[in-house]
Amino acid sequence: MISGIIFVIRNGLRWRDAPKDYGPHKTIYNRFVRWSRLGVFNKIFAALAAKGGKPDRLMIDATHLKAHRTAASLLKKGLFPDVSGAPRAA
Repeated sequence: MISGIIFVIRNGLRWRDAPKDYGPHKTIYNRFVRWSRLGVFNKIFAALAAKGGKPDRLMIDATHLKAHRTAASLLKKGLFPDVSGAPRAA
């Protein structure tokens, strides 16, 4: 399931365009929504960042990516509670 979520996000696909190998697109989407609201991804990223230790060098990437028109609604739906300030799902 995690591989399917990463594949869709990394390639900028719509959920329905996910390869069938990852399972039904609706299931992949529902897991992404549920885990985002519960902060699962934030915990994973924090744990990975903590393992890395203090970096010797910091770099800034000025890459610009165009977001899909529905991306703005993700904040309103509370899918990224750390950014949006929306209350977390219980």
